[in-house]
Amino acid sequence: MNEGEINTIKLASGEEVVAKIIKIADGMLIVKHPVSIGPSPAGGAPMLVPSMYTAEMDQDVILYASAISMIAPTREDVKVSYIKATTGIDVPAKKQIITG
Repeated sequence: MNEGEINTIKLASGEEVVAKIIKIADGMLIVKHPVSIGPSPAGGAPMLVPSMYTAEMDQDVILYASAISMIAPTREDVKVSYIKATTGIDVPAKKQIITG
């Protein structure tokens, strides 16, 4: 987990949030554009929905360490969806070459 990276954050409540980490401070994370992960109605890829509907989404958001149970790198396909949802930029997923 580094500043400037997009990570998946599991809150103590069980909610899963994807956000860009802006700053790691004493006892808190400052993040930008937090979105919650929800199941797709069709059962496909997870949906990204705003974590807070009435907040100014261009402002930094504070997540206190006491509310976080886990942090992990975000899966590439979810990261691409997050970038498109938060910036409007359509970034193609990284392709892998598998050799046997």
